[in-house]
Amino acid sequence: MGWSARPRAGVRALTGLVAAALLGTLSATAGAPAASAASQEGIGHDVGGQAGFGTVWLGSYLVGGQQVFCVSFLLKAPDTDEQYKPGDELLTKWGTKLPADQAANISYLLLRYGDTKNADEATALAHLLHSWTAAPRTPDDLKAGLPKDKVAYDAPGHLAEMRKNFAAAADAVDRLKTEAEANRGPWTASMTTPKGDQHLGEAAEWTATVKNAQGKGIPDVPVKLTATDATLGDGKADAAKGNASPQSAAKDVTLKTGADGTVTVKLTPTGEKPKLVASLTAPADRPYVRLPVDTGVQRVVSTGGEKELTAQGVVNVAKPGKVQVTKTDANTGNGVGGAVLRITGKDRTSAALGQDGKPLVGADGKPAVVTTDGKTGGVTVENLRAPQEICVVEASPPPGYTNAFDPNNPPSACGTVQPGETLALTVSNKPNEVPRAIPAGDQPVAQARGVVETSWSVPGLAGFGLLVLLTAGLIGVAARRASRR
Repeated sequence: MGWSARPRAGVRALTGLVAAALLGTLSATAGAPAASAASQEGIGHDVGGQAGFGTVWLGSYLVGGQQVFCVSFLLKAPDTDEQYKPGDELLTKWGTKLPADQAANISYLLLRYGDTKNADEATALAHLLHSWTAAPRTPDDLKAGLPKDKVAYDAPGHLAEMRKNFAAAADAVDRLKTEAEANRGPWTASMTTPKGDQHLGEAAEWTATVKNAQGKGIPDVPVKLTATDATLGDGKADAAKGNASPQSAAKDVTLKTGADGTVTVKLTPTGEKPKLVASLTAPADRPYVRLPVDTGVQRVVSTGGEKELTAQGVVNVAKPGKVQVTKTDANTGNGVGGAVLRITGKDRTSAALGQDGKPLVGADGKPAVVTTDGKTGGVTVENLRAPQEICVVEASPPPGYTNAFDPNNPPSACGTVQPGETLALTVSNKPNEVPRAIPAGDQPVAQARGVVETSWSVPGLAGFGLLVLLTAGLIGVAARRASRR
């Protein structure tokens, strides 16, 4: 069975209707204008006071998801997807350079309040920005009827309206302006290291300070502290000094400065050269603006073109010292081995400290003991905390030196160990004496003794005298004969 001609004609007619409908729909879609993003106000207030313009928005805008503030008074507000590009230094609405103090004020306020969530502060910030960037050059710049690109900002008029309707915003104007003039840049940052020697494992205070152009400390500035060869914190915090959050052992921490502009932390050295670096964001000397691609739209600012400041401190950990002890014989000065000596503090009771700051104790919890060498009588103890006053106290005498040993007043020697040096100490003992008394019951030892006597006889002495006289006579005769010749 075949298809009839009438149904085919109906199908063709239906197809034509559908095609026409589709074309109509496409034409309508193509002809409709694309939806455009509208400007979106952030936080602030509509404030009157500008002659001929009713109320104006004094507050922030949202552009690209970021809070910004406009600095081209009365020009077109930016859309939420407005395209901007980095610009140069912020100038006035008239294209002139801002005075240095006003530029510094703006940089400070954008840094501190650019992300404010308070509507009154946002209104105050917008007011101050316009009052500095769009101030009238002459009274004529405030005349009603001028084009928007020629109209100056009537700061007194807007402030008067704020005092009537938004008192908190008016108060914020005075507060922010005073704060900016007191704390504007340029800022300086410094680091103060601890006084005295630093030791491994022993915490000491380090202080970072942030000051304004007048040399006064700036409060509430976030400061990131990064440690090298050290750990930060001792688990305590002092909010009055700027330690606003508890500290635990860490390599870095971010704290806000206290009322005096300082942050103080405990730093515990873990290496030979502990270092602490403080970094913070400071207001630039002059703010920078973002320029719209569409030149008819307002320029915006979100930050002050801030700059980073850093300050650091580095110290050397004190080198350990050592002590070399020699035990000697008090009579001969020779070294004596086998003497047991305790290494104590200057009180001769507590243990001396090692380089790590821990007491040097034995298994019994008492000060550690060392034994002198049998050949030299010496012994060396290394890795001692320095400087440190220590004593070497004899705990037990060596054999042969027990008689003179008094446990209540043992031999000892003391001195101060200096960093990187060797302290030499000598402890002497008297040897036991050999007994001189004869033991009871022993017989005395007999010794042979001889006596030599000398005697002279009288006849012998007379003969000796006669011989002397005869000899003298013969010598005289011989002398006379010799003279006659």
